[in-house]
Amino acid sequence: MIAIASDHGGYHLKEHIKAYLAAKGITCQDFGTDSTESCDYPVFGRAAAEAVASGQCEKGIVICTTGIGISITANKVKGIRCALCADSLSAEMTRRHNDANMLAMGAGIVGPNLAERIVDVFLSTEFEGGRHQRRVNLITDMEQ
Repeated sequence: MIAIASDHGGYHLKEHIKAYLAAKGITCQDFGTDSTESCDYPVFGRAAAEAVASGQCEKGIVICTTGIGISITANKVKGIRCALCADSLSAEMTRRHNDANMLAMGAGIVGPNLAERIVDVFLSTEFEGGRHQRRVNLITDMEQ
């Protein structure tokens, strides 16, 4: 299951990605928001990140207008490695090298077609481990 959340600025892209994933048979748990009414991204980004950190959801996708604020929020939750991606190569490399468990996107930066590609790559790319595991461990150690 994929945790998904947005603020008002990312609402339409979140709904697009939810429908896209559902058509592929991928289940999402939506942590809000449920409209384009102005709201605070930390509320929704935190809820999705906590679901990933707890194991309730395997990975997460969070969206705001730029992706910046909601990615910062997600990364405040222990156990989360959220990467802000605006291209598919970044999505691939953050999975391969950083074992990112959450993806952030900016709805004002990427359109629906590019967002679909980024999500596909993020969800289908495996972590390489090896020397990268040592580096992920060093990041994780910082949370202690």
